[in-house]
Amino acid sequence: MLDIGYSLSRRFPDPPQTDYRRADVQALRHDLFSGDVYLADTKEDRELSTAWGWVPVLDFAWALCDIVERIDRDPLGSRAAKPQHAELDFTESADRMLFRRRFGWVDVEADWMPRDEPPLTFGHSELRRESRDFLHDLIADLADLHEGLADNPVIWDLQARFPRT
Repeated sequence: MLDIGYSLSRRFPDPPQTDYRRADVQALRHDLFSGDVYLADTKEDRELSTAWGWVPVLDFAWALCDIVERIDRDPLGSRAAKPQHAELDFTESADRMLFRRRFGWVDVEADWMPRDEPPLTFGHSELRRESRDFLHDLIADLADLHEGLADNPVIWDLQARFPRT
């Protein structure tokens, strides 16, 4: 089973004067909501996580949903033998999370993983469902913490683009 989670950083708080209702895409994706993220295979008891404290968690959730759609563009879908590749690069770092889909499975690995460690592997449909659930749960959590965020049109568009499945 796949578990996707986050923790917000206490070292990098959001600026107190932020108007979350009017925050633009740049601010929402790169300037706010710093913390750490993880993907875990609970069945295998393995995890791929950051420990830097500065990862923009909303951007991670947004990018993860984008990537899941990007690696599903082959018209053959889960029958496609040709691997589909995507990467998530972290702002302010050379580190990347790498995604490789072949048939209905997605391998996830990162630059910071030991070379001899195998990638985490998830079913594509599970990754899609969990990524979207993570995005919606994260937005709900952040909206509880930050007045006006739930009224931001960028957030509305994001939720409409990636509805829960």
